[in-house]
Amino acid sequence: MKIEGEELEDLLRMAIEYANQLGATYSEARFQSDIYETTILKNGIHEVSAKDQFMGISVRVLYKNALGFAATNIISQNEVRELVERAIHIASATSSLIKSGITMGKGELGCNVKIEIKPRIKFDCVDYDSRIQLLKEVDEFAKDGAEKIGVKLPARMLTIDTLITEKLLITSDGVYAYSKIPRVAFNFFLTAYDSQKGTAQRYGNLGESLGWEAVERWDLPKLLHEESLSLSKVVKEAKKPPTDELDVILGPEVVGIVCHESCGHPSEADRILGREAAQAGETYLDMDSIGKRVGSEVINVVDDPTLPKSFGFYLYDDEGVKARKRVLIKNGVINEFLHNRETASVFNLESNASSRSVAYNREPIIRMANTFLEPKDYSFEELIKDVRHGVYIKNFMEWNIDDKRFHQRYVGLEAYQIENGELKEMVRNPVLELTTIGLWSAIDAVGKDLEFQAAYCGKGDPMQGIPVWTGGPHVRLRKVRLSGVSL
Repeated sequence: MKIEGEELEDLLRMAIEYANQLGATYSEARFQSDIYETTILKNGIHEVSAKDQFMGISVRVLYKNALGFAATNIISQNEVRELVERAIHIASATSSLIKSGITMGKGELGCNVKIEIKPRIKFDCVDYDSRIQLLKEVDEFAKDGAEKIGVKLPARMLTIDTLITEKLLITSDGVYAYSKIPRVAFNFFLTAYDSQKGTAQRYGNLGESLGWEAVERWDLPKLLHEESLSLSKVVKEAKKPPTDELDVILGPEVVGIVCHESCGHPSEADRILGREAAQAGETYLDMDSIGKRVGSEVINVVDDPTLPKSFGFYLYDDEGVKARKRVLIKNGVINEFLHNRETASVFNLESNASSRSVAYNREPIIRMANTFLEPKDYSFEELIKDVRHGVYIKNFMEWNIDDKRFHQRYVGLEAYQIENGELKEMVRNPVLELTTIGLWSAIDAVGKDLEFQAAYCGKGDPMQGIPVWTGGPHVRLRKVRLSGVSL
């Protein structure tokens, strides 16, 4: 790999050697290139197509027991030397403010790693005219679905994004990790309106670490036709939900956001140490929470970056540690936290490869990848079979959770009443409000299906929106109460 005639690998190694000469006890140099394309259709009109590339080098050093980070998009020997000096200066300036010195824990490091996902259909094989034509076709199918129910779709936003991320990481303790990963995402936002019944809104996201072949497999016209049909029926047909004690079936989309927000985020070790309180929030967990029961025996929540084609896919993190499945909740009990090398050393552990950065000029921080509830052995029919009185919440319209990730609220969108094991009429805006422990403890059965949704998880300052999957199977909650939003 060459940039303007200079060997990139030599530049990164030069940065490491220079940092060591200046007294750094640990150093890492990372090159990252992100080629991003987007096409947006708003209410059937092509709004924008754009292409950007962000490329540069970052250096992070451990000096005087403090970390210093600096980045540049000017790739030359002189600039890289100055970059190292800036990182050393930052670490030196902050060292006196640190009560206990920082150390970088170990892990299974990648010493000669090269990972490349080769798409079957490259993004540059699909021009902007073809992307616009696809979105217009999808838009027409969405409108047709609503018209069949007699509902209008006055606001529609459709977006296709592609991203190619290339990284090379070299560290002073022997890491050499190269990766090149393509990602593609589709996002939609629909507003349905009826003059007598009011409005309802639906947004959704698909994303995979593949080429354009993923878009072809998604069959977007059919997907949006079905989504608009469902949304329009919510507006036209849904009734007020019951509010007495009942059983609730949650669909994979709802289960996925519950896993992400009330398990994944609380398990981030930097939150547990209080380091994210001002930016991303706190957690109800503490350093001694391993072994704490937070749910029923059937609950196993994991975070796994290694899932093939997943939106949050990686095999080595941005500190060079080999990725693996992290079991956050095992049989209802807190099992492990998400760690980078720094927090792992505080807990006297090895890193479990949770360090990620969204761009060359962002420092790697603890992030989720693909967080989901592991499936069990119930079919959907078996889950509802012995529900005498309940509600099935297939997906959600909105959600909220408090700063400590303990009190949460989910407002259902497509939802149905269940009577004597059968789905009945639609209900509108059922609201599930439970504590994290209350929700996980109420689940008595987990389905065998497993579905994922794509998202961009926000965290950090400056903000980093990182690609992730959320997911899970259907689950059944016993003896909970719902409230409702006024129709």
